[in-house]
Amino acid sequence: MRDYAIVVFGATGFTGGKTAEYLARRAPPGLRWALAGRSQAKLDVLKARLLTLAPPGAAIGTLVASVEDSASLLRMAAATRVLLTTVGPFIDYGEPVVQACVEQRTDYVDSTGEPHFFRLLHARYAGPARDRGVRIVPSCGFDAIPADLGALYTVRQLPRDQPIQLAGYMSLHGVFSGGTERSAIKSWVTPRDPAVPGEPEPRAGRRVRLLRGKTHKHPLLGAWVNALETVDGMVVTRSAATLEDYGPDFSYSHNAQHVSFGQLAAAHVVFGSVAYLVRFGPARAFFLNMVKKSGEGPTQAQMDEGWFKLRFIAQCAGQTVQTEVAGGDPGYGETSKMLAESALCLAEAPASSTPLPQRAGVLTAAEAMGDALLPRLEQAGLRFRVL
Repeated sequence: MRDYAIVVFGATGFTGGKTAEYLARRAPPGLRWALAGRSQAKLDVLKARLLTLAPPGAAIGTLVASVEDSASLLRMAAATRVLLTTVGPFIDYGEPVVQACVEQRTDYVDSTGEPHFFRLLHARYAGPARDRGVRIVPSCGFDAIPADLGALYTVRQLPRDQPIQLAGYMSLHGVFSGGTERSAIKSWVTPRDPAVPGEPEPRAGRRVRLLRGKTHKHPLLGAWVNALETVDGMVVTRSAATLEDYGPDFSYSHNAQHVSFGQLAAAHVVFGSVAYLVRFGPARAFFLNMVKKSGEGPTQAQMDEGWFKLRFIAQCAGQTVQTEVAGGDPGYGETSKMLAESALCLAEAPASSTPLPQRAGVLTAAEAMGDALLPRLEQAGLRFRVL
């Protein structure tokens, strides 16, 4: 018997704190969950504040753990059914947490948007996690739930026996935290690690491709678009390689949407320059020193103004189908919701009316819990619709 259903590791950070706030308000009565981090004093302050948000009688525990103390990670993982972590950059701090979860047979979700960490998990932990019956589910925040479950929602509007060409087009407005900025900089630097797999191998008789979108003015959107090379496309094609819904021949491209060519050009210059410069140590140190401090993030007013829309355009059997996933502040309002609902979905699986697939290993959200998670997210306020 585990002490807790869910532990939020990194709860005193910005994203972890917002996720803990969501759980305090929305956790089912009687669910035992806990906050985890390096400082007991900070955890106590956070717990006291969260108890003012939670319903009377809420049970919130605390655990001290650090990525620099493997024994503390093992104790933390052993204490819970599901470990939710926001401690990044994940390429620096994520692997010891996954190791502890696999060893203790604890299900895992995280907020990473780092492509190399996503690949690293598949290379090193897919087999061990599968052998021990553990669900390791990375990228359960803004990266990459909207793309992953939005693609699943879209292909379910289409015939399952026909080739599908799907493209996603992201537009958003938001301000990001120091931790997110730091992870983004780290993700632009490819570590020298040979243990990284290529694209997933689909089931026999099926073809799955991740395509790079072209820069052009899209005739259906009336907007300029260009390739958005984030973890999202990798997650979508992982799901497509496993699940039958995506048809015998599936391709996906993930793109950014811009209101004008000037906006596109400015984004290309700014992000392209930073992505190139951070490959060099001195420039990388400069940018890491310039970002917000850990725990700092947007104000509530800035988050209230945040939004995102991810439009999908599918070509299948001679028809075009458009869908959309939309929500509020992408970085924290919706990420905290998606992370918390993912953890709740795994933690409540034994009592749920929608059983989870009998899969273990390193999984996408669609593979691990798509049918159960999508309605939870809709009930929580994310909007999935056919246009």
